Amino acid sequence: MRKMEVRKNKKIIERVSEIYNWIDQQLANKDIAGSCEVCGKCCDFESYDHRLYVTTPEIIYFVEKLGSANIKQMTDGRCCYQVDGKCSVHAYRFSGCRIFCCKGKATFQSELTEAAIKKFKGLCAELQIPYCYIELPAAFKNFLTTREYP
Repeated sequence: MRKMEVRKNKKIIERVSEIYNWIDQQLANKDIAGSCEVCGKCCDFESYDHRLYVTTPEIIYFVEKLGSANIKQMTDGRCCYQVDGKCSVHAYRFSGCRIFCCKGKATFQSELTEAAIKKFKGLCAELQIPYCYIELPAAFKNFLTTREYP
């Protein structure tokens, strides 16, 4: 997708923020959502056997919030934004990062993920942007190579 007009990006940012707030509200019940111990194990995708997929609106949000000059390539199977065991982009983290908790109930996480994906698909349809669900390292590589969103 080509670089979009600033006005459309602002609308996407606003709507992604709303979806992230909705996700955070769903996670309020720690008995089913789990409680993140901020151990960083799940950020090591290779050793944890974990994959993080993101949607087009989430990549747009992330790039706009972090700044395109701060997008990094993931080269070793570990999130490149984990610094000293902590998430350096916690405020802008993706829905998968928000939802997944190694101590949470898998069924709850799956259902919440599907509901969030539906919201992101609806946002794409509403704002007429292509929907893509792509693994995070590929999304970063695509952006760094083309400066376009997937």
